[in-house]
Amino acid sequence: MPVEFGRRLSGATRSHRSNHLLGVVLAFVAGATNAGAFLAVRQYTSHMTGMLSSVADALALGEWDIVLSAFGAIVSFAAGAAVCAVLINFGRRRQWHSVFATPLLLEAVLMLVFGLLGARLARLESIFVPATVSLLCFMMGLQNAVITKVSRAEIRTTHITGMITDIGIELGKLVYMNRRSANEVPPVVADRERMRILSSLLLAFFGGGVAGAIAFQSMGYAATIPLALTLGGVSAVPVFDDLTARVANSA
Repeated sequence: MPVEFGRRLSGATRSHRSNHLLGVVLAFVAGATNAGAFLAVRQYTSHMTGMLSSVADALALGEWDIVLSAFGAIVSFAAGAAVCAVLINFGRRRQWHSVFATPLLLEAVLMLVFGLLGARLARLESIFVPATVSLLCFMMGLQNAVITKVSRAEIRTTHITGMITDIGIELGKLVYMNRRSANEVPPVVADRERMRILSSLLLAFFGGGVAGAIAFQSMGYAATIPLALTLGGVSAVPVFDDLTARVANSA
């Protein structure tokens, strides 16, 4: 990855285009992780709406093991977002170049460890399944919070329901028949650029899901290693910039 491109992709200085490109990469990673997680533990780890619904259903049916499992997943997702906020605010106060890259590097490390140890730990099923769900939910919360902070909540990488809703709204505007009005009401105009961005994120998530499912079937838990390396590559340049600056200041 060229140095300048890596610096623009996850560095502190942001642009609309760099936010979009980072969102596409992270949506692909989220889709692949979500699909792989389902094949591994039969749960989608970015679908908090479904998790909360599971808590409600299980409470009504008295299935306390499901309540605890789903509630733990929700808490882990929120904890990931909270850790992301702490890291970003910590970096901002110190004017780091890697203010947004640091959470992604943490996600890369966690995913790499999971990919390397997953096959061995899978033998301990009673511990492995809830631990895996919690870990992957934590990573998804961390990742979603990064792009939310970067784009000021304009882009999400795991909230597909919201993306499809927004695409539907813009499609409704696109097909709306504007008629002349004596009240000079502004015409209804679709935001084509927003449709393009949302569609690319949706396709990236779907493409990641297909790739993740195929990779997990052929590679097992090691399928997460390329995802970890991708995140590491995305975050490497700003982190290296900060390390270099720290060494230079201490010399």
